[in-house]
Amino acid sequence: MYILLNTILMLSSFFFMEFVAWFTHKYIMHSCLWSLHKDHHHSHKGIFERNDYFFLLFATPSCLLLIFGSLGGFDFRWWIGMGIALYELTYFIIHDLFIHQRIQGLSQPQITYLNAIKKAHEAHHKAPENTPGTCFGMLFFPWKYYIEAKKRLS
Repeated sequence: MYILLNTILMLSSFFFMEFVAWFTHKYIMHSCLWSLHKDHHHSHKGIFERNDYFFLLFATPSCLLLIFGSLGGFDFRWWIGMGIALYELTYFIIHDLFIHQRIQGLSQPQITYLNAIKKAHEAHHKAPENTPGTCFGMLFFPWKYYIEAKKRLS
């Protein structure tokens, strides 16, 4: 029972992070911290962006929860921290490696869901600079992008 409850807590934390990422992206990155995020919407030299500092915003609470949760015998804090860490790993793989090809030479998987995520993200980047656009999250997106991706892969 303990494992089941902790797994539910970890998965809940993972999916809650999608809301946190959406909210942060829409209301913080595209407003008061646009100066850090704008290089993500423009071409730039090098592998790193100023936007990468947002990693610290999400990694810090995850690390603290993992550390303090492990000191407490892997209590609920550890499982929440693990949910956040797994979301961030998923974000890195999908957003940085798959969508933006931060490491060149990785193949593009022919999976409808992943290509729908990519289409939604591309729509977000096509919006005029620092204006309310669409698709501020990563894992959930309007259904029309799934349909478009399915057609393209058929």
